[in-house]
Amino acid sequence: MYDHSSQMKWVSGFLMFLVLTSCKQERQSESTLIWSDEFDGTTLNESNWNYKLGDGCPDLCGWGNNEPQIYTKENTEVSDGTLKIHAQLKDSIYTSSRITTKGKFDFQYGYIESRIKLPKGKGLWPAFWMLGKNIDQVGWPRCGEVDIMEWVGRDADSLFTSLHTKASSGNTVNTKKTFLEDNSAWHTYACDWNEERIIFYRDNEEVYRFAPQEKTEENYPFKQPFYILLNMAVGGNFGGEINNSIFPQTYEVDYVRVYESNPLEKEN
Repeated sequence: MYDHSSQMKWVSGFLMFLVLTSCKQERQSESTLIWSDEFDGTTLNESNWNYKLGDGCPDLCGWGNNEPQIYTKENTEVSDGTLKIHAQLKDSIYTSSRITTKGKFDFQYGYIESRIKLPKGKGLWPAFWMLGKNIDQVGWPRCGEVDIMEWVGRDADSLFTSLHTKASSGNTVNTKKTFLEDNSAWHTYACDWNEERIIFYRDNEEVYRFAPQEKTEENYPFKQPFYILLNMAVGGNFGGEINNSIFPQTYEVDYVRVYESNPLEKEN
């Protein structure tokens, strides 16, 4: 005897799937992509990015962290759909690359995400981060700093997301250290930011939330536009002791995307 109830359950389930899928697509379409770099060319798109060159001198020797590397254009490569920042050691000189969107793109509030593959080795310090647009007027840390992803080779199984503010005298106080199971794989790192809170994600899972009850210019300098930075430092205060046998190493970035709001539509 044919079981009509089973057929009805299947049809009902399928219709529910279509409804949920349609709702999900509608919600995702509400989140507008406002800026991105997919790194699909053969050179860095200098309409999007600037090179930050040298050793930081004379204004910020060692980039403020006693870092020995010199940043060059030559250590940046765009090929096969990704950005590659190479750290090298030649003739006792460390070189790497640092790029920023300062003066070319900044935004106030939204969801920023990058897909990243980390290098390997003690002494490396790749980062995906943001600085306040007003840094030249008010200085650091009053401008605010948002470290969406920082990794150091001396602590290879850990990942850091942090905020730096005037209230903390620039020190890493508002921070979260999380376990990174496979640092040789591709991972996504993201930040969802508005006037009330900043939420950090890794692989679409929330890892840290900063939402002070009382917000001032000193503890929440994030009510203004910020620009994006990608770099790989070598050594320094946070990078630590350098293992010279690891070079060359590559920090690889598949894309950087900025949306008006969180496309994951998580309940925040």
